[in-house]
Amino acid sequence: MKTRTLDPKLDERLSEAERRFQEVDEALTSREVLSSPDKLREYGQERSHLQPVVASGRELRSALDEHRGALEVLEGSEEADLRAMAEEEIARLEERIDELSGQVRDLLAPEDPLSDRAAVVEIRAGTGGDEAGLFAADLMRMYQHLAERQGWSIELMSLSEGIPGSVKEAIFTVRGRGVYGRLRYESGVHRVQRVPATEGQGRIHTSAATVAVLPEAEEVDLQIDPQDLRIDVFRSSGPGGQSVNTTDSAVRVTHIPTGLVVSCQDEKSQHKNKAKALKVLRSRLLDRMVAEREAERARERKTQVGTGDRSAKIRTYNFPQNRVTDHRIGVTLYQLEDVLDGHIDELISALRLAAEEERLGGGK
Repeated sequence: MKTRTLDPKLDERLSEAERRFQEVDEALTSREVLSSPDKLREYGQERSHLQPVVASGRELRSALDEHRGALEVLEGSEEADLRAMAEEEIARLEERIDELSGQVRDLLAPEDPLSDRAAVVEIRAGTGGDEAGLFAADLMRMYQHLAERQGWSIELMSLSEGIPGSVKEAIFTVRGRGVYGRLRYESGVHRVQRVPATEGQGRIHTSAATVAVLPEAEEVDLQIDPQDLRIDVFRSSGPGGQSVNTTDSAVRVTHIPTGLVVSCQDEKSQHKNKAKALKVLRSRLLDRMVAEREAERARERKTQVGTGDRSAKIRTYNFPQNRVTDHRIGVTLYQLEDVLDGHIDELISALRLAAEEERLGGGK
């Protein structure tokens, strides 16, 4: 067994927070700060932000020390009972270290003003034919399972299916605390490598699906001029009830200045389809504004982390090797089944921290 150590980058960030916490504590006892209500409030708020970081960091360092001690007992003892106790303690501590590491990473990540927004998630089958559609359905289930575990709710906006069990395109809104802040780094091209059920010679096929995660827009974020919209109605296709295929209830909204097009046909009511389509359009326009601001602020970034760039292959799901690799941060997990079951917290935490490190480093 290996001794667990703190990731150097995380150690550096944590040490900085601990130093700053000490400085703030000292400042709060100074006459200059105590005599100024504004400074007292400012330092008090900063202390409240740093305190949980420092507390979790101390717990993490303590758990690492205990792990080191338990490992020494395991390696230095020949008594079976003592070794068994040490092994049990090491397993418990490793689980606790992973939990605390994720907690510290999350606490160190800055608050995004949009992080508490609901997220509009768009999944589309890419290259790979029917296999890409089946993979798109896998991704949709992955996010549904994640939402269930987090206590988030999902509202389906639009669904276009292919062969049984596959998805051509799915758009849904996820609501809950911190949803967009956690899901935003899922945007990009997801690639799968596996042997399709229809493959008789056991050859591995590579397919892809794209994911776009947009912050749900509110009317105060941007105003859409009705004259900039072209709204077409047409007859729905596919399953949906007795009347869905016989009335012009489907709606296609085109935003003329940008060329963005949104269609919705899930509801029997033309009015409801139009409302859903406008909600998705508004989120896409807000996402474009956010992406443009980020691009201006960091044009020379060397990675795609945090940019929401849809053109980059961000993650590979390799079934034969039970492997998931996130190419942006170089993290590989041999837990494919768990990941597809929605256990992607470790990846999300690492991506959030990497994005913040990149932002602080100016993309160098």
